Amino acid sequence: MTEPLQRPRIAVVLAAGKGTRMRSALPKVLHEAAGRPLLAWVVDAARAAGCARILIVVGHGAEQVRETIQGDDIAWVLQAEQRGTGHALAQAEAHVTGAANLLVLSGDVPLVTPATLDRLATEAEAGWGAMAVAELDDPGSLGRVITRDDGGFDRIVEARDATPAELAVRRINAGLYALPAPEIFAELARLTTHNAQGELYLTDAVTNAARDGHPIHLVGLAAPDEALGVNNRAELSRVHRLLIERHLDALMDSGVTLLEPARTIVEPGVRVGPDTILHPGVSLLGRTRVGAGCVLHQGAWLRDSRIADGVTIEPYSVLDGAEVDDGCKVGPFARLRPGTRLKHGAKVGNFVEVKQSVLGEKTKVGHLAYIGDATVESGANVGAGVITCNYDGVRKNRTEIGRGAFLGSDTLLVAPVRVGDGAMTAAGSVITKNVPDGALAVGRARQENLAGRAGGLRGRPSQADDKTDDAGAAPTPETSREES
Repeated sequence: MTEPLQRPRIAVVLAAGKGTRMRSALPKVLHEAAGRPLLAWVVDAARAAGCARILIVVGHGAEQVRETIQGDDIAWVLQAEQRGTGHALAQAEAHVTGAANLLVLSGDVPLVTPATLDRLATEAEAGWGAMAVAELDDPGSLGRVITRDDGGFDRIVEARDATPAELAVRRINAGLYALPAPEIFAELARLTTHNAQGELYLTDAVTNAARDGHPIHLVGLAAPDEALGVNNRAELSRVHRLLIERHLDALMDSGVTLLEPARTIVEPGVRVGPDTILHPGVSLLGRTRVGAGCVLHQGAWLRDSRIADGVTIEPYSVLDGAEVDDGCKVGPFARLRPGTRLKHGAKVGNFVEVKQSVLGEKTKVGHLAYIGDATVESGANVGAGVITCNYDGVRKNRTEIGRGAFLGSDTLLVAPVRVGDGAMTAAGSVITKNVPDGALAVGRARQENLAGRAGGLRGRPSQADDKTDDAGAAPTPETSREES
């Protein structure tokens, strides 16, 4: 006997609500948790659960939502008037042709996992439909799931419509469903607004289906947190932290050391290699990748950066769109801006800023320097206070520093300019012309000492006019002020 074919899975994500309790001009589903919009988490879970198509029901801020959430598998459904969850799902009917298993999700429930959605869809195939439930110590204002004496599903009661006995039930409706199409649309057409809110409830359609003899399977959530929705800023903060903690647990299981997880932020899109140590206060964001055997000290902040193996990031360094090869050392208090690459063994020290530049193998930029729009070749040493003057007021210009070059402290390199292989610059030089290989460039004014003039410039006698010098001895004629 041939088994019946499974219905294709289609996700219908309800994302039309205004979210007035957020006190925000931004649509609720676009508020971010763990670095991504709430709606993006739900859409990705649906994709991972095998939904070939995703219908997103939008209303408030529809254009902004469309611009933010992208995908060839997404179709948009407009709910111009918000009349409840049943009304929202009914708007999707025109987009569903033929039989389908509809995974009905809320756009503000970002903790739902693909495994839960897969279980829902599988249970629905075995009955008429399925819904997720959770047991909570304090169900609050969530809808209660009432079962029959035999344990089967009987009805859903919204908290505002529940009796005291029904409010005492701890099993809640998680707001996640797998429902058959086109059958569910027939149930939606029967809905009325005879309830406290005067809305068309999806929960009523599920209850009516059960009363008509259609089996609704209850799927208990492995973690009740999966049912958490976001209606205000406090709830947003809570789901943000839970998403982070879920990822931190996975990292520790994979061999990453987190010395104080409660003080560490690693967004779920970040990957970290084994035997890497993350100190308190580290933040790893976006698409950052960190290799094996690295040490990231307190306060290091990385976004969309790639860190190879064996790298040390000293405290309070900022890396944004940077690439760091193996064996490098960065910081403390360094800033690597987008387009920066450090090759093997390079060192960038404290209070150094690097932008759109490549530092070759084993180059050293120790402290207090700015390297922008530059190529620094292997083995070069950049002294304290060196600045590449890369902007002439109209355009950015490049600086090239050759292999093994040595730049004296406070050298100003006025781009475009090249310092050749093995060349040197004297401290305090302003370099406006190319320096040949092996040459020493001195680009500063000749020093003149004007005896005794310092006091006059300061409006008081010079030190040489005092009765005694620093050592307490009376000045001799040789040390007295001379006219120049």
